[in-house]
Amino acid sequence: MNTLGMAQQINRRHFLQATCGGLGAAALGMLGGPGAFADPSGGLSGLPHFAPKAKRIIYLFQSGAPSQIELFDYKPGLKAIHKTELPAEIRMGQRLTGMTSKQEKFPVLASKFNFSQYGKSGAWISELLPHTAGIVDDLCIVRSVHTEAINHDPAITFCQTGSQLAGRPSMGAWVAYGLGTMNRDLPTFMVLVSRGSGRTADQPLYDRLWGAGVLPGQFQGVKLRSGAEPVLYLSDPAGCSPTTRREMLDMIGALNMKRHETVGDPETLTRIEQYELAFRMQSSVPDLTDISKEPQSVLDLYGPDVQKPGTYARNCLLARRMIERDVRFVQLYHMGWDHHDQLPDHITKQCHDVDQSSAALVQDLKQRGLLDDTLVIWGGEFGRTVYSQGTATEVTYGRDHHPRCYSIWMAGGGIKPGIVHGTTDDFSYNITADPVHVSDLHATILHCLGIDHKQLSIRFQGLDLRLTGVEERKVIEALLA
Repeated sequence: MNTLGMAQQINRRHFLQATCGGLGAAALGMLGGPGAFADPSGGLSGLPHFAPKAKRIIYLFQSGAPSQIELFDYKPGLKAIHKTELPAEIRMGQRLTGMTSKQEKFPVLASKFNFSQYGKSGAWISELLPHTAGIVDDLCIVRSVHTEAINHDPAITFCQTGSQLAGRPSMGAWVAYGLGTMNRDLPTFMVLVSRGSGRTADQPLYDRLWGAGVLPGQFQGVKLRSGAEPVLYLSDPAGCSPTTRREMLDMIGALNMKRHETVGDPETLTRIEQYELAFRMQSSVPDLTDISKEPQSVLDLYGPDVQKPGTYARNCLLARRMIERDVRFVQLYHMGWDHHDQLPDHITKQCHDVDQSSAALVQDLKQRGLLDDTLVIWGGEFGRTVYSQGTATEVTYGRDHHPRCYSIWMAGGGIKPGIVHGTTDDFSYNITADPVHVSDLHATILHCLGIDHKQLSIRFQGLDLRLTGVEERKVIEALLA
């Protein structure tokens, strides 16, 4: 071969390696599984550590912090002391946010909303959540979760990664890393985001919340968009047939394999699988997002918003469809819960967004026989103060951030149904029995998946990093079925 021919060959090779053929390097970096699936699942050897009760997770994260006082932690005694000063011995010098630290008074506020008891447990549920009340016997309500952060970004980061500092692996990434995939045609960890109607200008969400951190990038979550192109750069360019695409991928794969033989970098094998997964997703993702064949009875179960792409209701239905296809970890984020003012109006709208479809998801999974091995989690990053932020009127009020106690619920996959765990004082300010730290919650979730949280770690900069951190944390046995 002459010099000109060799130069042309090298240039073609460099062009193919640099451009990634049009599928888009940016998107492909998010897709994939462990090095060419030497192990069909891609999980770590020896996992799960013991027989799991759950195989999959759906985390319904309510970003902005729902008020437990308005939803799950009924405090009827507050009506008798409405607008009186919160006793100093209750607050105990707690660190406050900059939004209320300068207030001269901290008036106690009773909720405007009525509560009733439901189910065999007699759980008190707000009138704002009638559909959730209807499935209360399937739920484990935890009223005693507490956290360390008092502001949104570190608190959300802590809930998602076990650390207030950005850069650690998200829970979904840890699960994907430890257990691997169950469906080679879809990502192991998928993410959906919806914007609430209660407070449209809410706290931002960053992609690092579903990132892989110090784990290999192949384990980060793949975000599904609500537009015509659910995953960016996945479609073939105009004029490129599937046959042509297959030939291009085979050529790129051969070049990458040659590169691996020369350099020996295992990430090259991972890249080959990323291309292959992207190719498979060209058919699997459209099938996943097409709800046209869902029975009308199922669509009615989720409510009218299910017909609108990008809504929480649509995302809940898509989450069920992902679970049917054995996606390992599904993360939904619903924004709009940061209610520093106009709380009665804003929280009513937020509950309208999520109540029916959250309950529908649990019912839908249950009737399909999927709830037993799917763990569903609903909750935010912290709670809300019993005292008013700013001036309260008979019509409206607001509440500030409160990390000392808040409420979540869980259902399915190894969790005991029909119970209420943990109690708080008469002000929903301090926990009086059965506290659950966020890291204890993480340990319990991993336990349901058959993972000993102390044994899921990665060596990084001389430290053994894990989701539950270095402090002593425990599985909350009372929550387990």
